Amino acid sequence: MHFGSILCNEKAWLDFRDKLAVEKNAYAVLVGDLINNNTRSAVGSPFDDVVRPREQKRLMVEHLKPLADSGKILAAVSGNHERRSLKDADDDAMYDILAKLDLEDIYRENTAYLHLSIGQREYKGRTKLTPCCAYNIGVTHGSGGGALVGSSINKNERFGYTVEGLDILITGHTHKGSITKPAKLKFNATEGRMILKPFVCVQATCWQEYGGYALQKMFSPVASSVHGGQVLRLSGDRYNKYIKTEW
Repeated sequence: MHFGSILCNEKAWLDFRDKLAVEKNAYAVLVGDLINNNTRSAVGSPFDDVVRPREQKRLMVEHLKPLADSGKILAAVSGNHERRSLKDADDDAMYDILAKLDLEDIYRENTAYLHLSIGQREYKGRTKLTPCCAYNIGVTHGSGGGALVGSSINKNERFGYTVEGLDILITGHTHKGSITKPAKLKFNATEGRMILKPFVCVQATCWQEYGGYALQKMFSPVASSVHGGQVLRLSGDRYNKYIKTEW
């Protein structure tokens, strides 16, 4: 979101947040760079921000409070913009935001992992407490990038291959939104055969207009989240997991 930047599309973000807050069985993960947090040692200039960094933190708490109060935030990680003040003054801006929301237990500085169970099974007409299925989800801010979207997709997929049993990897950082579905071969010793184990890589878009640093460095424009962020719809049964992506 880069809240505090003159290019931040605050209205589009708040519209998305308000819909998320009231939608049943809808949840979010935070992949960092919630605030712009320009410091003197940063690439950007502090004079480019329309809100001073400490006010960015305070206002971001207010932005996220409706989601936090309704239990809508599942995990949060820090971005390189929050880490600017961590590097300069050992001040973890992302932790401060989550702590103010009483959500420091779901915060991880680098990578968060979720084991998300959904649904309930029915057995002989009675609903059991056993979940229908479960998803293993990795959440990290991401790093690097490149001029073209393919470079960041390759980096994300390579990282996804290192996590055994991963169903979904969610990253941010590059602003180059993408959704891909790589797979790897997996031994199925029970059935005595090899099977394909796919996973979904989601590279999050941003609530930022094009211009500023991106235009100065001649980066290509990217599709932003002005019309809504990426959505994963999860469903399944005892034997299958279904992941439908919407954007």
